[in-house]
Amino acid sequence: MSNILDQVNSPEDVKKLTLKQKNELAKNLREFTLDTVSKTGGHLASNLGVVELTIALHSVFDSPKDKIIWDVGHQVYIHKILTGRKDKMHTLRQLDGLSGFPKMNESEHDGFDTGHSSTSISVALGMARARDILKKDNKVIAVIGDGALTGGMAQEALNDAGSSKTNIIVILNDNEMSISKNVGGVPMFLSKLRTKRFYTSINRVVRNVLYKIPKVGKKIVDGVRRIKNTLKHLFLPNMYFEDIGFTYLGPVDGHNIDKVEGLLEKAKELSGPILVHVITQKGHGYKVAEDRPDKFHGISSFDVKTGKKNGTSQDDYSKVFGEKLIELATKDDKIVAVTAAMTDGTGLNEYAKKFPDRFFDVGIAEQHALGLVAGMAASGLKPIIPLYSSFLQRGYDQLIHDICMQSLPVVIGLDRAGIVGNDGETHQGIFDLSYLSTVPNINILAPKDFEELRMMMDFAMNLKQPVVIRYPRGGEGGFQFEKSKPIELGKAEIIKEGTNLTIVAIGKMVSRIMEALELLADKNLSIEVINVRFLKPLDSETIEKSILKTKKVIAIEDNVITGGLGSTIADLIIQKNMKDITLKKLGYPVDYIKQGNISDIEKKYGLDKETIAEIILNMIR
Repeated sequence: MSNILDQVNSPEDVKKLTLKQKNELAKNLREFTLDTVSKTGGHLASNLGVVELTIALHSVFDSPKDKIIWDVGHQVYIHKILTGRKDKMHTLRQLDGLSGFPKMNESEHDGFDTGHSSTSISVALGMARARDILKKDNKVIAVIGDGALTGGMAQEALNDAGSSKTNIIVILNDNEMSISKNVGGVPMFLSKLRTKRFYTSINRVVRNVLYKIPKVGKKIVDGVRRIKNTLKHLFLPNMYFEDIGFTYLGPVDGHNIDKVEGLLEKAKELSGPILVHVITQKGHGYKVAEDRPDKFHGISSFDVKTGKKNGTSQDDYSKVFGEKLIELATKDDKIVAVTAAMTDGTGLNEYAKKFPDRFFDVGIAEQHALGLVAGMAASGLKPIIPLYSSFLQRGYDQLIHDICMQSLPVVIGLDRAGIVGNDGETHQGIFDLSYLSTVPNINILAPKDFEELRMMMDFAMNLKQPVVIRYPRGGEGGFQFEKSKPIELGKAEIIKEGTNLTIVAIGKMVSRIMEALELLADKNLSIEVINVRFLKPLDSETIEKSILKTKKVIAIEDNVITGGLGSTIADLIIQKNMKDITLKKLGYPVDYIKQGNISDIEKKYGLDKETIAEIILNMIR
């Protein structure tokens, strides 16, 4: 049998296919995507869930003239394959390869760069209004999942779009999932809307059976029709979307290309804001992912037959964080944990099972989550909330205004800090030290290893002040430290004493420095290594004393070099009026770092142990 996918290199090729060929194409796309992601890693379940929807979109609309805006954007692999990037999919999420998200500089078919949740309707409405002002006639389509609809920005955009009378199409891809199982009022509402599909299917089955009854069958059907509207009220809720100004179409089976195309064609002809409700299944067509869509949301390389990840499973910072939190919560019933739809990703699965009454998943709503923990802390609880570094950016106002201004005892676990790798620039956590360092009343800590993370959590839960504990994706570095000294507020740890050079490091870079020094073991160098531990409050006394002794200092961090540790050390040198000091700042440029393996990115930007060792030698010389 020929592979239909071989014939498809553009949306125009999709339009030429028959319905039978499109269904065959869907099968080919799933096989191709499975094969690709099993090697490169990536977001699998979400992409398998939108195969038919993506085919229908490119059958009905005219990309790139018509703008398709994908919310979050991790579900665009199928879209990329159908828009001329099939032969580059083996480079997906790799250094200098294809991004795992839409990128306008990658293809004219990518309408907007996305990567974070709940933004698509706002962007699409902006494009629709621009189209009207510029007197163009293209369609604008936002594709948003029900998980993203829990985000406040999406609700704000729906409110604006509904009252706008602007021609915009919002496709609600309803799969009952974000990363974790959806929670909250919006998913409850959508579950009621799904009842319409149940009602419609039952109605059709009953009607077909009754028609087959001789003589009286048709009369019974006619009688049923007279009470049809009454029956509907038993099944259907008030139509929220129509109440706020949208024309609502659906729900429709998102894996039936013919039906999806029919509904999209209808939406294309209508005017004003339209919402098309499409019901899909994450992981559709691959049983392992259907059964565990959360595990296959984002996955490293794996065996397609078994679904098992390649390589051995190791402890990581998220897991250690979750285990330690259980230990703390067992001893203190005032400790509560909050997540923004990232139960598994932040290591809270077991905590959620053990303490269901002290665990709260608020959905994709970081701003609300931080306001929530502020209220909890003000009322005498001890809330702890792990967030990915790049997602904390979304709650910056609440951090400043609701937590730190009042100096409330909230502990934030800043997960995925530094380079996260293959997800690329929207997810790299390289700005947090910079955007946090100027906030008053905040304590910023970063552990060098797992043991120090556990110690910092013990310390933070008893400090009664706002605390951020920053830790990277993955596991410990390659250097094994001896037992750490106790954590004291604002006190650094001298790892190694020396007289020729001071190295000030934070977090995972402490281990990296020690790995670099192992490469220089035969050079008889006298180097002092300081584990900062606290970016705020900084141990100025210990660091100043060391710098005055050596007159040369390297500050190293997995953050951009402006505003973080390096800038803090530079400020210290100026404030203390230290003379004749040579300072070298190591970190990432103030830029957006694209996708790639973490080790490849670190090597590219000179943060691998070999490059650091060379820099150390040059500084001493």
